[in-house]
Amino acid sequence: MSALESFVTFSRPPPAPIFASAPIDDRDSTFIAYIFRVSSQSQISSSVTQLRKVLHAKNPASHEMHAYRLMSLKAGRDGLKGPDDFELRTGMDDDGEKYGGARILKVMEAEGVLDAVVVCSRWYGGTMLGPVRFQHIEACTREVCRLFRTLEQVEELILTLEGLDEEIIALRSELASLTNTASPSSSTPLSGAGAPKKQDYVASLLQPQPDLAKAQRLIRARTGTINTLKNSIQKHSSGS
Repeated sequence: MSALESFVTFSRPPPAPIFASAPIDDRDSTFIAYIFRVSSQSQISSSVTQLRKVLHAKNPASHEMHAYRLMSLKAGRDGLKGPDDFELRTGMDDDGEKYGGARILKVMEAEGVLDAVVVCSRWYGGTMLGPVRFQHIEACTREVCRLFRTLEQVEELILTLEGLDEEIIALRSELASLTNTASPSSSTPLSGAGAPKKQDYVASLLQPQPDLAKAQRLIRARTGTINTLKNSIQKHSSGS
């Protein structure tokens, strides 16, 4: 391993779960699911290890069952030829909770989650639960999977919003030149549907939880602003 590779490996922050489910307590057992974003097999292993040996070091779970779904490059491919260069890899580990990993994977498939590993931790207190334990595993997994998918949707909308904001800046500048007025300052505060000021969408739309409804409202507002600006430009251009 080169010095640079060593630096990158050891300076990379430890994996952290993106979301954790609400605990499900049933008699003497507790179930909590965690979802990590991953892009390689090594990240899957390190995520599970981090949860078991660090995050749960003081209160070890009886079982740390997990499953993953990962889009990976096929052998000998470089990704430049598009989707055919990739393949879906899946895997699971029951960690002593028979069929637990399969239940996690089943939910991940149903929710369309990719490039993630879900770990469902169970603290067993001594009372056997029977088949209901699988309902708890699936419920916890479903919660974090849906949060993860919402996160991905909001992240995509943030990219759209940033593009719309750039378009608004350009249209306002064009309108200002047509009306012989000064172009709005880039420090102008945002009002209503949007202005040139750079927005921290990560803080407003992803923290503390991804807010899909708010992101969609902002998209509609920015789109409305763009339509209004285009109409104004058309009127001034035609001299009406």
